[in-house]
Amino acid sequence: MKSTPATNRTTPLTMLRLAKGETFLERMEQISTVIACRAYELFEARRSEHGHDWEDWFRAESELLTPVLVKVSETDGELQIRAEVPGFTDKDLEVGIEPKRLIICGKKQQSSEQDNGKAVRRVENVDEMFRVINLPQEIDPEKGVATLENDILKITLPNVNMGKKIPVGVKAA
Repeated sequence: MKSTPATNRTTPLTMLRLAKGETFLERMEQISTVIACRAYELFEARRSEHGHDWEDWFRAESELLTPVLVKVSETDGELQIRAEVPGFTDKDLEVGIEPKRLIICGKKQQSSEQDNGKAVRRVENVDEMFRVINLPQEIDPEKGVATLENDILKITLPNVNMGKKIPVGVKAA
């Protein structure tokens, strides 16, 4: 799906509907519950054979959530995160940020109607993503900047300790 011109811009993270902690916690609980229910269905389909709990969980997760490929790189003084979010717009995405963690959440709904002359058929499609990224170092959540362009979400997060220099002294013998 092509990006619309409105999504090809650089905005502060707060413009991407930066969610508050409780909203993400509630969303995480909802997603976990749905995944757990589907994993249990898979368990029952195998006649309740034990020993495949992780396999069931990951299969349920892959059936219900769109995968998000993420690359985290460190440059001088900042972290750069690139996440592939095909078909999602800035209105579909929420970004939560903490000093050591980044959360990317997205949900898009598409509906279409097909009229074959006798009846109208309505088709709904929901794509959902949820990704938690533990960051390798502490960042400043207030100074992050995000860009959504060509289905790539780029987030730049400045380090907390950026630019601190420690003087080294030499003692005479």
